[in-house]
Amino acid sequence: MVTELEDLRILKTAEEIADAVWKQVVEWDKFARDVVGKQLAAAVDSIGANIAESYGRFNYGEKLQFLYYSRGSLFETKYWLNRALARELMRAEEVNNFAARLSEVARQLNTFANSLKSQRKDSKLQSKSIREPGAGYVIENFFDDSNQLFTDVELNWLQT
Repeated sequence: MVTELEDLRILKTAEEIADAVWKQVVEWDKFARDVVGKQLAAAVDSIGANIAESYGRFNYGEKLQFLYYSRGSLFETKYWLNRALARELMRAEEVNNFAARLSEVARQLNTFANSLKSQRKDSKLQSKSIREPGAGYVIENFFDDSNQLFTDVELNWLQT
């Protein structure tokens, strides 16, 4: 059964977190938005964007690569959430809530990546083409009665 992009639970969760962070950041003063807010918003948006990018790829290696990018963006988001907390732009409860939700997304990303690795392994095990058995060569009468591979005349010709 094929899952549509919009039905991916992990993507929905990433979008919800990104929208909630956005609502917080737009309320900050200009300096805080410029220094921390833009970085935080870009990092949290990148989580979902890379999941979507992964979904659109055909090659398993590319799919995994974008899931790894998404995981990197997740850790970057946690970094910027810690900066927002340290600079008193967000309350500890808000940051802890976002961090817990991001940890759940991280687990889902790992599960998704492991699933893709398993699918890739299974697809490599399946033969992609039908092959005929190799040709057998009969060499019974290859030698003449004297068990020589070549006659003296043929040897002279080969050596010249």
